[in-house]
Amino acid sequence: MNIQESAEDYLETILVLGFSGQPIRSVDIANELDYSRPSVSVAMKNLREDGYINVGDNGHITLTDSGREIAESIYERHILISDWLVYLGVEKSIAVNDACKMEHSMSKQSFNAIKSHIENRKQEIGK
Repeated sequence: MNIQESAEDYLETILVLGFSGQPIRSVDIANELDYSRPSVSVAMKNLREDGYINVGDNGHITLTDSGREIAESIYERHILISDWLVYLGVEKSIAVNDACKMEHSMSKQSFNAIKSHIENRKQEIGK
């Protein structure tokens, strides 16, 4: 399941916007990412053609099962890495920004090692 970093960002954004329970439109994604509407429109067309999203007749965007799987994986990486960096003393805004970069390039093996370390550490301290 190798897709471009920008596609991962779009899928993650759709997932996060969906947490509000409100319908998601291209304009919402453009506003959230501060991208132009035409750029988002092209990206949505590509994601739809690749089977990662559905776009209803009303323009509402939803994730397909494969799109949701990728989005949830990227989101988990983002949250875990940013929380880990904050725990290490990195300022939250910097940690979130750095996590966004790291989430795409880190191997599954490295991510799983960090995740395992954090889970073990939480057990050690009783959280």
